[in-house]
Amino acid sequence: MRRRTKQINFLSGEVGKLLIKKKLTIAVAESCTGGLLSSYMTDISGSSEYFILGIVAYSKSRKERVLKIPKAILEKYSSVSDKVSSLMAQNVKRIAKTDIGIGITGYAGPAGGTAKDPKGTVYIAVAFGGKILVKRHLFKGTRVVVKRKAIKQALRLLYTSLRNAE
Repeated sequence: MRRRTKQINFLSGEVGKLLIKKKLTIAVAESCTGGLLSSYMTDISGSSEYFILGIVAYSKSRKERVLKIPKAILEKYSSVSDKVSSLMAQNVKRIAKTDIGIGITGYAGPAGGTAKDPKGTVYIAVAFGGKILVKRHLFKGTRVVVKRKAIKQALRLLYTSLRNAE
């Protein structure tokens, strides 16, 4: 666990450096990770230059009310889906008026999940530069392990998006 935490801290720092260098801002909408991404991102000195807002919308009703995810979308696709993670990223970006938005939703376990999306399924979306990139992951492990793996992958996705941006 200690090694994974060091990797996450390193990635958070690298993402922070790129955000500062490129003068970009970010907002995060989290569900299954419960604010962990926001926590790691704000552990970095100087994060107030780029980190604008973090929302933990754990329930369907908060995704609907706070993040403005239409009830029809939540019912049709489920709150754990590529569509919902994409809307979480887009809407938090719009709400916070930032350059980048991240949306994370999933089933951290030990319960939950469906045949299509079993426990350990996490969708991560990055809205940046007029594009939305969504990745589906299936993680194994305890609830805490799934959350940490999701954070690591979210930071990797963000880092890659920033590195590939002009």
